[in-house]
Amino acid sequence: MTEDKKTVAIIGGAGLLGSTFVKKCKDENMSVCVLDLCDENIWEKRNIICDLFLKTDINSSKSLNNAIKHMFDQVDNIDCVVNASYPRNKFYGKSFLDVNLEDFNEHIKLHIGGYFNVMQSFSKLFLEQGHGNIINISSIQGVMSPKFEHYENTDMVSPIEYTAAKSAIISMSKYLAKFMAKKNIRVNCISPGGILDNQPEIFLKHYKESCSSKGMLDADDLSGVVLFLISDQSKYLNGQNIIVDAGWCL
Repeated sequence: MTEDKKTVAIIGGAGLLGSTFVKKCKDENMSVCVLDLCDENIWEKRNIICDLFLKTDINSSKSLNNAIKHMFDQVDNIDCVVNASYPRNKFYGKSFLDVNLEDFNEHIKLHIGGYFNVMQSFSKLFLEQGHGNIINISSIQGVMSPKFEHYENTDMVSPIEYTAAKSAIISMSKYLAKFMAKKNIRVNCISPGGILDNQPEIFLKHYKESCSSKGMLDADDLSGVVLFLISDQSKYLNGQNIIVDAGWCL
């Protein structure tokens, strides 16, 4: 039996993960609304097709709520929101001993605050329409400590702000799933392994040695899980954190 056509909002749809999710959802004949902080002309240059693009700052309640209102004016129903955004401040990416408190706090505010804002705003919308589905993107580094030896002989670091934020997203997802358990709103989380994005070869080598297969993932490797969580096939899956990491956590 074919499911009814889904309408999906993808937060951060212009990013590495989000843009892939947009394409895969369109391939499955879904209506896709993209909410992203980038300008629409940048989005158009990337030749990615969506049904509605709204420039949105998820760290502004006014911006996000205006986008949701505009989106709801255009469609009768929003089945699901996928939050693939990656808010961070300009000083993000320093080694632990070099991070100052102000930068740490600002990053936590942007990342955790942005995810909270999306979860709360869409929860209110979903309560009004009587159903909804929230999918958050966390990380394996919200599940386990980094493998610091992988970063040796590279300029890369694993920022503590990233671990803190991604751990919080998993916990907030479980919290909201429980809070909304009787409201026909489900909340799940995906924790990907590392995504291939021009990392140095020595890092890729070390990383792959910790995996049972493949090593670093392509953004497309997460799409099947995203489509499953959007679909009615996962309608009884709630409050879960699904790890997709090619065995990195084993």
